[in-house]
Amino acid sequence: MTCDPRHRTEPLAPPAYDPDGARRFRATMTGRRSVRDFSQEPVDERVIVDAVAAAHTAPSGANRQPWRFVVVTDPALKARIREGAEAEERAFYSSRASQEWLDALAPLGTDWTKPHLTAAPYVIVVFEVHRPKPYYAKESVGIAVGLLLAALHAAGLATLTHTPSPMRFLNAILDRPPEDRPHLLIPVGRPARDAVVPVLARKPLDEVLVWRR
Repeated sequence: MTCDPRHRTEPLAPPAYDPDGARRFRATMTGRRSVRDFSQEPVDERVIVDAVAAAHTAPSGANRQPWRFVVVTDPALKARIREGAEAEERAFYSSRASQEWLDALAPLGTDWTKPHLTAAPYVIVVFEVHRPKPYYAKESVGIAVGLLLAALHAAGLATLTHTPSPMRFLNAILDRPPEDRPHLLIPVGRPARDAVVPVLARKPLDEVLVWRR
């Protein structure tokens, strides 16, 4: 054990062992889909706060917690975000993406238009915070985003992960300093009553789960 005086400990308070807990969580998450059709029905902001608080429990390199969640509800700001994102996406679909990449996206039915960025009542912009220096920033923020998506889905909300590239236009729109580096956008809300999603299949579990006994 380290003798560094900065290393302090406290007793662990683990949850009770529940062998069926993962199965129940799996059942909840099985219905999670990326949604592009949002209702404008109001969503209690307390749900957003609770979901971000859940994301904030994620582990991170050296406990730097290198994430920031900027929650946007202002219609004018959402319109500017959509304008910036569509400019980057238009360039991506017209010239930046390889044909192989476009072929991979074809089953999803996506294009450069992003109406969900103005339709959803919330847009959460996730930043990697690079001051103080983070360690494993992308991995840490990725874990936090996973928890955020799970928490929002558990609350019955629809989400979509969106990564226009480059994303530095978000710093100017949201008045964030250079050390905040955009990671992704997440529109959040209730799905539209007529929402549809692509017909997709998950890989078989035995293809992604490997045992070495």
